[in-house]
Amino acid sequence: MRFSVYQITRKGGREKNEDRMGYSYTRDSGLFALADGMGGHPEGEVASQLALQAMSALFQRQAKPTLVDPAEFLQMAIYSGHQQLLRYAARRGLSDSPRTTVVACLLQGDSAYWAHCGDSRLYLVRGGKLLARTRDHSYSELQKSLDSFMPTNGPFNRNLLFTCLGSPGKPLIDSSGPFVLQTGDRLLLCSDGLWDTVSDETITEQLSTRAIGEAVPELVEQALRNGGPTCDNVSVMALEWEGAEERAGATGVSTLALGEEVYASTIQAGVLGHDASDDLDDAEIERSIKEINDAIRRSSQKQIT
Repeated sequence: MRFSVYQITRKGGREKNEDRMGYSYTRDSGLFALADGMGGHPEGEVASQLALQAMSALFQRQAKPTLVDPAEFLQMAIYSGHQQLLRYAARRGLSDSPRTTVVACLLQGDSAYWAHCGDSRLYLVRGGKLLARTRDHSYSELQKSLDSFMPTNGPFNRNLLFTCLGSPGKPLIDSSGPFVLQTGDRLLLCSDGLWDTVSDETITEQLSTRAIGEAVPELVEQALRNGGPTCDNVSVMALEWEGAEERAGATGVSTLALGEEVYASTIQAGVLGHDASDDLDDAEIERSIKEINDAIRRSSQKQIT
């Protein structure tokens, strides 16, 4: 497969940048992820980094060179990030665990799959139109949905999330796909530092009219200008799909020459002396798979009844 990718992160008016992003790929599969460590909880930058490490480590173990079930993998990978944060807090005796949002996209064959927890977003743009966008796990987004048939009283603070990785309760993970891609499709992953001050229409227009290497920096600069001195950190990763097969004139990253066991990643392997892959043993993977399958089975039973 072949794709072009461009990513940038900028610290706004915050004390530090707690956003992290990166991608991993084999010959026939690619994982792209972005996490936004949550303020108000300890070590947000550790939370986002550990979540990405856990996902990348699991991808390395299971993509040989493809994943058996990409949708299930995303659920399992994000949940493994959640487990990493709880273990990190327990081992260090923290009274509150580090927390983060996450959004991830997986490319395999000619299809895209994505999943998220919290309010980091994914946009899919084709031919000048916004085809898909993730829906935030926030009370303000929930209010918008409820207002269409049952008006609620007063606005909610958009920063209030009802789920994230690292919280005491089991995280809610929404997923979509498979979505068959066409050459030229653009996918954008971003933290709320972008979409809070830049509209969906502007994001769609920039992705539709410029190369991603031009669109992404311009969107980030707009967000920083619009946000002013108190602007949140802004992190964006965009990719353009160039196809599952080799074609003339393609210029992006090509994975087609990689061997079946070759794995590449831009996600840092360790943080603060902690290596996520050390904890992701086979037993842990099996427990994650069982929990996800049990949840799917319970959901199916509810729909039948």
